[in-house]
Amino acid sequence: MKREILKVEKRTVLGKKVKKLRKEGFVPANIYGKDIKSQSVQVNQKDFEKVFKEAGETGLVDIHLGSDVIPVLIHNLQADYHNNILHADFYKVNLKEKIKTDVPLEFVGEPKAVADKIGLLMPIMSVVEVEALPEELPENIQVNVENLALVDDQITVADLKAQEGVEILTDPGQVVVKIGALISKEAEEQAAADEAAAATAAAETAEAEAPIEGETPAEGAEAAQTEEAKPETKPEE
Repeated sequence: MKREILKVEKRTVLGKKVKKLRKEGFVPANIYGKDIKSQSVQVNQKDFEKVFKEAGETGLVDIHLGSDVIPVLIHNLQADYHNNILHADFYKVNLKEKIKTDVPLEFVGEPKAVADKIGLLMPIMSVVEVEALPEELPENIQVNVENLALVDDQITVADLKAQEGVEILTDPGQVVVKIGALISKEAEEQAAADEAAAATAAAETAEAEAPIEGETPAEGAEAAQTEEAKPETKPEE
């Protein structure tokens, strides 16, 4: 596997002052791991973005810090709403020890259900956790969805195939992707029409049951009862 190279420098600017570093075109970062003392570093933003585009969070990167070369994975990437990188961590790995990390899923092919216009592809998961030696970590795990032909057809973690030396740790029973029911334009229009009709009917019912202005709801009924309750009087002879 190709290993990217990234040159970093020791960082003395800490806390809120790192905003100045970002304005100068640097990304603040930390190097950490089981057998290394945590170090604050900074890296040229353009260099970092170029390397991250190739390596992602599963590709090995050789960090050059002075005369030291440190194999790391990029972790805990932070960015703002405009995707400007704010901070990154470099996790030092032991090339002879297996590590656990998330690997992205890549969906390939067109489902038969989509081609036949009877269903929609609904991805449920985007990553799975794996365990492997650092140099054997895959860039992604491909999920072929071409055979999904019917509504509710699905692929679970148990169906995934990883390369030799890579163990998938995510629960095998979890659904990765499935075919959902296709909602036609006609069905959407009918649902909207039914909703509008129901709203109109509810409004008409409320209007019919509303009391006449100036009259309490039971006023008319009480007046009728009063008339019926009056004792019958005989006409004077």
